[in-house]
Amino acid sequence: MSQSQETLSNLLQETRRFAPPAELAASANVKADAYERAAEDSLGFWAEQAERLTWTKRWDNVLDWSNPPFAKWFVGGELNVAYNCVDRHVEAGNGDKVAYYWEGEPGDSRTLTYADLQREVNKTANALLELGVRKGDRVAIYLPMIPELPISMLACARIGATHSVVFGGFSSSALRTRIEDAQAKLVITADGGFRRGKPSDLKGIVDEAVTQTPTIEHVLVVRRTGEPVTVNDHDLWWHDVVDRQSDQHTPEPMDAEHPLYILYTSGTTGKPKGILHTTGGYLTQCAYTHWAVFDLKPETDIYWCSADIGWVTGHSYIVYGPLANGSTNVIYEGTPDTPNRGRWWDIIQKYKVTIFYTAPTAIRTFMRWGEDIPAQYDLSSLRVLGSVGEPINPEAYIWYRKHIGHDRTPVVDTWWQTETGAIMISPLPGVTEAKPGAAMRSLPGIAADVVDDQGKPVPAGGGGFLVLKEPWPAMLRTIWGDDERYVKTYWSRFEGLYFAGDGAKKDEDGDLWLLGRVDDVMLVSGHNISTTEVESALVAHDKVAEAAVVGATDPVTGQAIVAFVIPRGDADGDVEGEEFLKELRDHVAKTLGPIAKPRQIMIVPELPKTRSGKIMRRLLRDVAENRSIGDVTTLADSTVMDLIAQKLPSAKSDD
Repeated sequence: MSQSQETLSNLLQETRRFAPPAELAASANVKADAYERAAEDSLGFWAEQAERLTWTKRWDNVLDWSNPPFAKWFVGGELNVAYNCVDRHVEAGNGDKVAYYWEGEPGDSRTLTYADLQREVNKTANALLELGVRKGDRVAIYLPMIPELPISMLACARIGATHSVVFGGFSSSALRTRIEDAQAKLVITADGGFRRGKPSDLKGIVDEAVTQTPTIEHVLVVRRTGEPVTVNDHDLWWHDVVDRQSDQHTPEPMDAEHPLYILYTSGTTGKPKGILHTTGGYLTQCAYTHWAVFDLKPETDIYWCSADIGWVTGHSYIVYGPLANGSTNVIYEGTPDTPNRGRWWDIIQKYKVTIFYTAPTAIRTFMRWGEDIPAQYDLSSLRVLGSVGEPINPEAYIWYRKHIGHDRTPVVDTWWQTETGAIMISPLPGVTEAKPGAAMRSLPGIAADVVDDQGKPVPAGGGGFLVLKEPWPAMLRTIWGDDERYVKTYWSRFEGLYFAGDGAKKDEDGDLWLLGRVDDVMLVSGHNISTTEVESALVAHDKVAEAAVVGATDPVTGQAIVAFVIPRGDADGDVEGEEFLKELRDHVAKTLGPIAKPRQIMIVPELPKTRSGKIMRRLLRDVAENRSIGDVTTLADSTVMDLIAQKLPSAKSDD
């Protein structure tokens, strides 16, 4: 075994185990036999899951893989996504059931039943038709987290228009490039939204973007904040156009492969990639995974995913999966610290949320704020907790389970991507004996593996590249308008295998531990060291709340480790001094081995994060390499980088 494997096996030495609660296991939606059934006949398994939806025309073939990597699922089948998410629940007598409890940041709220949702979606579909939007047209949606966002998506799906939701924090140039690439015909936006108590100016950003997008015929504007906006010739108020429409509309059946949406994700070249998801396979896997991974009981559960709908997590697990399953869901407009740091726990207490799905970044922020805050709220309704967006370090997992789940709730740590469309690797809450920090194993019907640089599966205990060996229903079909880039980006590294850039380890039991992006793996003196492992080691120190690690060029070791650390609020004593930095370095060396000792550690008040909570390591690499700092427009708070850059000259190296 190489030294790096030996010294960096800390994640695999995690010995804590959490069996499913007996009561949950007894009534779990998915039992252990599902893995075997799916392995014996994965196409039969996915056909069975597709039966959970309502099809207007049954499919002829489950999968056409005759022209890999271009898949077609449920070939010949027809269905309508909006009908499956809304109308069929009303027809089944569940029109009075709450679809969404919506909570605005200022404290206003709305409750929409499935019957309300049906009326609003129908009226919006009729409004889109009046504005000239037809099947196959693209609609850009740039909205805050308000009910009109899912309503707009469902209205597009209802008439067969392909939506492209752009996260409401992106700049006008980011919005413009996405409108141009999709050749969108209409933009749906709002005057603004509320964030940290202040109204944002979404309409102004749209005005700037559409001056250079000739394909846009109309801008439909929701009044949310009441702030004054410029009204241009192509602008229409939502309340003027939508409210006067008929609330009757017959959904049109769509081919299973009809393009449902395009969602842009960042590309290494700087040009965003338009990830294309289609109808039948995507909805099948979203609905199944939401029901299976969270053990959803739609009659009794109140489900809350804290993501923004502008990201894939919101598409799949706030809108399509939950509504297809007829669940009752919570949407919150604002930030977790407005008006105070207990806002999320207050929402859980208010709506008696039973299933909560959030990101490790948020969990580590709450750790930093202290467990005394959630302790003030009644969180006893929670029965399943989920984590998404990046690998969760064991300490954050334990904190989440203990202080939010009161040591009773399973934590499902899910791995998937914009490109995969739905959850791929996750514990099952009624089956899995969970390990803190591990995504565990692929879900039934999914074939994931870890391979070496030759594409050969690694043995138990080995690490390498995470790949998918077989097509799956919710997979991206291509990059919009660029089949060649799709093949090159995802299918060219290993023949016949999908690889999207994540590293992973397989432990002795064959369970999977995600190590983050392969480009977040540092090569120090010839040893591969994952930023996730070093960050986990740092956060395991009782005075550290959050850490981000990057590799910086080093004349001796090739790359050296540079760490940025936020101390815990309750860390006593001086955390600025050399003694503390030495303590942290020694702690990492003891946990991972001397090879993983950071060259530099900087104590910082905050880390650069996007509005969705992802740490922008690219900017930290710029600091570590003494380069001028790159584009900061996607940061939630761009002043963070100034603070970090000021600290750099005084951060000593460990020579």
